[in-house]
Amino acid sequence: MTADGADGAAAGARAGYLDLARAVLYREYLLFVRYPANAVGGIVISVFFFALLFYGGRMLAGRAVTDSIEGIVVGYFLWTLSVGAYQSISSDIASEAQWGTLERHVMTPFGFAPVALFKGVAKVVRTFLTSTVILAAMLLVTGTTLQLSAITVVAVASLTIASVLGLGFAAGGVAVLYKRIGNWLNLLQFGFILLISAPVFDLGWTRLLPLAHGSALLQRAMVDGTRLWEFPAADLALLVGVAVGYVLLGSVVFRYTTRRARRLGVLGDY
Repeated sequence: MTADGADGAAAGARAGYLDLARAVLYREYLLFVRYPANAVGGIVISVFFFALLFYGGRMLAGRAVTDSIEGIVVGYFLWTLSVGAYQSISSDIASEAQWGTLERHVMTPFGFAPVALFKGVAKVVRTFLTSTVILAAMLLVTGTTLQLSAITVVAVASLTIASVLGLGFAAGGVAVLYKRIGNWLNLLQFGFILLISAPVFDLGWTRLLPLAHGSALLQRAMVDGTRLWEFPAADLALLVGVAVGYVLLGSVVFRYTTRRARRLGVLGDY
């Protein structure tokens, strides 16, 4: 192949992935505008459960909840983001397997993993929007204020939930292989609460777990007002390393389980 041909092929590949990104983002937009009741219902349920947590906790613990309300708000905000990011891949792949449309993704020119990743990122974008609405509602309910630097919050939160995308990849691959594991997928979502709360225990090794280190940085950003460029370089490097590490680990598990499903002939079965 000539140099011009190679450049043309590379440009075509870039255009192809750009088209893929545009298509999955447009798909999420259509799902939102065509089924607004479902989207609004998710926001209402999240705010309702937070109100139960806040008012119930204030009745039982009183001053203790009031003194730590900023941390609770940030933690709940991160939890809604994490659940959305995790479900964006794991539950979506499980649903595709149940509907019998999984093989269509495998047969695309992009491959199964890139399509799943782009769909997951598109859902994360939508989750960011809905979680922002939930955050605004929580601030109104509690009457508290936070330091909201858009660049810092988006950067730290994105890198934090990237590790959850890796877990979603791994869980989605296991769902392709073993099919009905919905109860286990849902159980892991509640484990996110422990991971988000890990910095409270002040154990150094927990910073290597998904969400833990990012949760601590997000607390400092939204409660203390620390800007992105004010964090120590070592903290940011660890945040990036954890994000990349879990995405790569999830990709390895995903590729192994989907290849095994192909060898066993159960990729399209349910």
